[in-house]
Amino acid sequence: MADVIGLDIGTTSTIAIRMDADGTIHASASRPVTLSSPRPGWAEEDPAQWWANAREVLAEVMRGADPVDVKGICVTGMLPAVVLLDEGGAVLRPSIQQSDGRVAVEVEELRAEVDEAAFLHRTGNGINQQLVAAKLRWIAKHEPDVFARIDKVCGSYDYIAMRLTGGLRVEQNWALEAGFTDLSRRTIDPDLVALAGLPAGALPEIAVSHEVIGHVTPQAAAETGLPEGLPVMGGAADHIASALAAGIAQAGDVLLKFGGAGDVVVATDTARPDARLYMDYHLVPGLYAPNGCMAASGAALNWLAALLDGHDGPHPRLDALAATVPAGADGVLCLPYFLGEKTPIHDPLARGTFTGLSLSHGKAHLWRALLEAVAYGFRHHLEVLTEIGHPPQRVLVTDGGAKSRVWMQIVADVIGLPVTLLKADNGSSGGAAFVAAIGAGVVTDWAQVSSLSVAGNTLTPDPDNRAVYDAGYAKFRSLYKALSPVWRMPDR
Repeated sequence: MADVIGLDIGTTSTIAIRMDADGTIHASASRPVTLSSPRPGWAEEDPAQWWANAREVLAEVMRGADPVDVKGICVTGMLPAVVLLDEGGAVLRPSIQQSDGRVAVEVEELRAEVDEAAFLHRTGNGINQQLVAAKLRWIAKHEPDVFARIDKVCGSYDYIAMRLTGGLRVEQNWALEAGFTDLSRRTIDPDLVALAGLPAGALPEIAVSHEVIGHVTPQAAAETGLPEGLPVMGGAADHIASALAAGIAQAGDVLLKFGGAGDVVVATDTARPDARLYMDYHLVPGLYAPNGCMAASGAALNWLAALLDGHDGPHPRLDALAATVPAGADGVLCLPYFLGEKTPIHDPLARGTFTGLSLSHGKAHLWRALLEAVAYGFRHHLEVLTEIGHPPQRVLVTDGGAKSRVWMQIVADVIGLPVTLLKADNGSSGGAAFVAAIGAGVVTDWAQVSSLSVAGNTLTPDPDNRAVYDAGYAKFRSLYKALSPVWRMPDR
């Protein structure tokens, strides 16, 4: 028997699974992650917590395993989190997360300096708050002592792979979405790195997801329970790993990912960059994965749940309350931009709002309005994908939020398409484990990934809610346009 391990450094949790080549999970473990927002629009995490969690979950999934049977590990994670390392490899400050919205000024500076159309063509991505150059410019201005000590810049899963192997590479999609890679050449471009004010040497060499980039060191083996010398793969962006695990590899297939952020991913054989979306390489060689990401999906729900309920695991109770409220939440409308917003509006100054409130409304209305708001955000993304030639044909849903039947019915009603739940859903960690299987030679055909996903129930749109949600979506789009000037007014 040959097992592989997928390790997911997620925004809200660290998850490890040990599975075989057929997708059967033999062990799994998870630990929570703390997302810090010390100022409005900020999103930071502690890489030390990622590594502490990784040590624990890896040790847990290795219990009872024969080390000889474990053939490889691949680390996946959120993208592009920014980890800054000094010359000795020590972390200089908390990571700046992909959902962080502090760089509005720096984004505008880049737009003034760079031909945005040429940048989009070259990198596959537009000039927006996702770019690592913008975040590094912020560091240079506000934390110059930290900036002066930067030796290397990498992502979350790159950092964990370094702790496992002792060497540092950056996975191809981290470098691409960071804005440092030439899309067609698949190489880091020194001119793009220079936009961040760093020398080209600050970016490690790019790694392809399924290539072996190193082996587990004796120290890492002692800390994690992994076998010494275990091959470690190049890594994978979590949303692309989820798409692989869900079987998103045909034109028209769409994955909606309900994690801490809200992701939408499609598979294509051609690259059609659009500034409203992100462009990634698919994990299957030769394919691309245009995608979008809402900064706060599950993270916003966790925040609201803590305010409304204050108990552990309150989401099912709040879902039950929301189910008693009609579609449209009795006039309560939410914008889910609690960390600014990424795609498709790319507005770090956007903020979360609830409107239409009266004294007759309660927590059920607030909860349902936020569930509907995320669904409206996904509808906006699907409209953009249709406009650029990638109309959705089959919609699959995955990750923690997909377990909510109430929420998934709302999504089906809002987008006006059936949504299919995955009965066997190994998510990002399952996709990463499959990449490990490919890289280790346990699996030789990418088509075998179909064994990881089994379609479950399909929820069809309720026609009685169509008119309500069409009107609600129009108000959703209009509310952002109306409030955008307000968010740009000075505080004094």
